[in-house]
Amino acid sequence: MPVSRLKLSAALAIGLAVLPAMAHAADTATAHLVGTDGTDRGTANIAEAPKGVILRIMAKGLTPGWHGIHFHEKGDCGPPKFTSAGAHVHATTPVVHGLLNPNANDAGDLPNLFVNQDGTATVELYSTLVSLNGKDGRPALLDADGAALVIHANPDDYRTQPIGGAGDRVVCGVIR
Repeated sequence: MPVSRLKLSAALAIGLAVLPAMAHAADTATAHLVGTDGTDRGTANIAEAPKGVILRIMAKGLTPGWHGIHFHEKGDCGPPKFTSAGAHVHATTPVVHGLLNPNANDAGDLPNLFVNQDGTATVELYSTLVSLNGKDGRPALLDADGAALVIHANPDDYRTQPIGGAGDRVVCGVIR
């Protein structure tokens, strides 16, 4: 009996030690950002919030100016064009793009990212359109095929279909 209690106590202690890490992992995700040439372009951290997600981007090596940025439906950043990331995250089809479009249902839409003259960008964005794990019926970024964060060459006009005129995909990161 004493050996069984010892094993049970040890298993319980290990379980209690691992539980906070597991709970934390479910509430946050990270994406390592890479350019079309495979070079490091920074990181993105995503945290679950009560009614959405908070996205913190720290990027480098980008062209100065405004860039469209979106959550894409597949966790795949196959170079060189990142088309394997698929379309924007969405809950219904057909997908209607645009934060300024009254009929929009594109959950991958995000505000544009501004890159400084030195090629760096640091920003925090909040989106009520997605969740990490499908909370409250919002599309999940960490579903079976994952999701990616994609930065485009041009700004998003928030209206034009299908991607707001944002142009080529220049940076991609698989959300994990």
